[in-house]
Amino acid sequence: MKIWCKLEFLNPSGSTKDRIARHIIEKAWRAGKITRGSTVVEASSGSTSIAFALACSQMGLRFIAFIPESATSERELIIRAYGGIVKRVPGNMTEVLRAAKEASEVEGWFLGQQFSNEDNTEAHRLFTGSEILSRIPGGCVDGIVSGVGTGGTLRGLYEAFSSAGCDVSAHAAIPCEGKLFGANVECCSLRFSSNVPGVANGISDIYAQWNCPHLTEWEISDDECLELTRQLWAKGFPVGPSSGLNMAAAIRVAETLGKNCAVVTVFPDRMERYFSHTVFDGLRP
Repeated sequence: MKIWCKLEFLNPSGSTKDRIARHIIEKAWRAGKITRGSTVVEASSGSTSIAFALACSQMGLRFIAFIPESATSERELIIRAYGGIVKRVPGNMTEVLRAAKEASEVEGWFLGQQFSNEDNTEAHRLFTGSEILSRIPGGCVDGIVSGVGTGGTLRGLYEAFSSAGCDVSAHAAIPCEGKLFGANVECCSLRFSSNVPGVANGISDIYAQWNCPHLTEWEISDDECLELTRQLWAKGFPVGPSSGLNMAAAIRVAETLGKNCAVVTVFPDRMERYFSHTVFDGLRP
């Protein structure tokens, strides 16, 4: 078996969200929805806001990030460094989304809407998927594994590989700390760990409305996620906890699919935005 890991932490702002931010903004620009000096708004726990902040700084746009109070301070600093404005919102992502939507409607700002904007999925289907296939011997993938924030990465890559003729299955990696959250809209009605940020947000229409015939969900304990993350550091990969989650699930999927399979997963972001996170416990002086 072979596991191929797309190193999305090498993108300019340090995460896979660069792809959707730039794609969403460029399409809005071409459609005349925004011009130089326009204000762009997004609700995000961190990485998407960072990506939007970078893209907006490059294109002469003003950016306002609505983030939950629980987001790490490192993320806020990075957004501000790119010239973005940060507004922290009490409560869960549902409250953050509501605040961003209300502000955009009142002020006439452009809202990225990563959780429902199909350009999110399209960015991975058109670009990330083709990049991966060009590097896979034989150009065929048997399984795609990813955590689920918006679901855009998993869905977009599955669609890219399927349309290329691959007999591919999709596998959602779900971080679990043993608590069933039931119908909590934040958590996709799945087991969810607060120790692995940016995954399993059930507020995403992109994931909730996806009728994939070959989709399975793999629960991975938060301890295993964090341990795999630290093992990846030891091998020279400067990644965040979601990479440990994806790697742990990818190993299980590959074992299930068999020795001749090709499994693809993603290392979504860089370690620097997690310095105050529990994954660094034991390393801080």
